[in-house]
Amino acid sequence: MTTPAAPTPPNATPPGAAATTSASRPGTDAPAPLVSLTWTDPETGHQGFLVIDRLVRGVSSGGLRMRAGCTLEEVTGLARGMTRKEALHYNPQGRYIPLGGAKGGIDCDPRDPAAYGVLVRYLRAVRPYIEHFWTTGEDLGLTQDLVDRAAAEAGLVSSIQAVYPLLDDEAAARERLAEAFAIDVDGIGLDELVGGCGVAEAVLTALDRAGVPHAGARVALQGLGTMGGATARFLARAGLRVVAVADIKGTIANPAGLDVEALLAARDGHGCVDRGALRAEDEELPAGAWLTADADVLVPAAVSYAVDTTNQAGITARWIAEAANMPVVPEAEELLTARGVTVLPDVVVNSGTNAWWWWTLFGDIGADADEAFTHTRRSMRALVEQILARAEAEGCTPRAAAHALAADRLPVITGRFGVYR
Repeated sequence: MTTPAAPTPPNATPPGAAATTSASRPGTDAPAPLVSLTWTDPETGHQGFLVIDRLVRGVSSGGLRMRAGCTLEEVTGLARGMTRKEALHYNPQGRYIPLGGAKGGIDCDPRDPAAYGVLVRYLRAVRPYIEHFWTTGEDLGLTQDLVDRAAAEAGLVSSIQAVYPLLDDEAAARERLAEAFAIDVDGIGLDELVGGCGVAEAVLTALDRAGVPHAGARVALQGLGTMGGATARFLARAGLRVVAVADIKGTIANPAGLDVEALLAARDGHGCVDRGALRAEDEELPAGAWLTADADVLVPAAVSYAVDTTNQAGITARWIAEAANMPVVPEAEELLTARGVTVLPDVVVNSGTNAWWWWTLFGDIGADADEAFTHTRRSMRALVEQILARAEAEGCTPRAAAHALAADRLPVITGRFGVYR
């Protein structure tokens, strides 16, 4: 175990990084983040970013993504989304106290042979933030196992060690979370499944409110990785028919329904399906074909900005459930809303994974799969019901309703717990 360094101010800049604080970014519509920095890898030139949007009790939460083309603007938007996700799961009676929002990003293809070295050097550069202010974990392009291995190599105790001082019994909490991460359900880890359980519950809640039976409802997904794969399993087991799945090689489709379990068993670590596992009746289509599939629900679960003002025109689904972060660009959402397509926003739909980490660590639930799924389903259904009811009552989109609810709660959280420890 390493000895923690002395506390570093939130606006401190690690070697190789250029940082700005909220005071240096005037003129923006939304409040500027507390910390925004850009780091350049001295060996490859790849850039990494860290944005801390807000602190609660001195700590923020948000994953670390790695993808070619990642930008500071993208990470800033994701950090703001994390602030809202934390607030939306605030339960005054719960042990889990929401944290602030943050996000990290690295502009590098995770398949690049140099990617792991870039990850380690990035974590080493931002180590003071992870030790004291920023809890992080897997996101697009990175698995938790990889983050944990790189964090250890970078000299960190844990990628979430900043939250340890807030725990009543750190040893018990860490053991509980480790036990939860070790649970496997039908070949998939519990940590991977809870996010998909939350996405599926958001979809099922929307179907229930509209009186649409689960059995036979059609769904198309982009991405069969951590979030998309788990979502596909839960929706298929709820009776929905998965008619299309897209990965980096293209779209796999079958109007009669795909064999989800066979596809999950045939995917690699990046969610790419071995085409040798397809049945004779399964079709291989172009990458964008999932968007125009004859489906009731679309689930973009891979990349940001997947639905734009051009390709949205081909969408015939009634709902889009944002399992990925920021997959529908705002201008496209306006066009979709105008023609009756409901976008269930990422800030709600994919918030289950983050909440499960903290429910488990703080002790609201134990290291048990059934307990995790029950708590996730109950919490997600209550939240989605509240968001959809507010949107209907106020004549706004579910996203606007979610943002309004978060805005209501943020002052309450700050007033009760404060920004700094």
